[in-house]
Amino acid sequence: MDTFVVYLKVFAVGGILCAIGQLLIDKTKLTPARILTAYVVAGVILGAVGLYQPLADWAGAGAIVPLTGFGNALAKGVKQAVEKDGLLGVFTGGFTASAAGICAAVFFGIIVALLFKPKEKK
Repeated sequence: MDTFVVYLKVFAVGGILCAIGQLLIDKTKLTPARILTAYVVAGVILGAVGLYQPLADWAGAGAIVPLTGFGNALAKGVKQAVEKDGLLGVFTGGFTASAAGICAAVFFGIIVALLFKPKEKK
């Protein structure tokens, strides 16, 4: 597939997800934290019913990188763990599936906190 088309799909899907978030911020009284949580929950629900994976396969990073992709990873991890471990998988699957991403976020957050000093707002 042409590289330009791949980039276009990634940009379009990621941009649409961002635009929806911006519309929710502008047009509703939802806080950004609630919108981010809604994105994760939407990813879980769409992943659980099998609708998110085809989008992720088609759009690649445009669907995987946003928080909806994190929710999808959680749902996929829980589903695999339940198939493997039964009821215990409900509690362990999400952690297993998202451990690398969470670990990277914590690690790089610490690195940035050590490298830069925050300035107090006046």
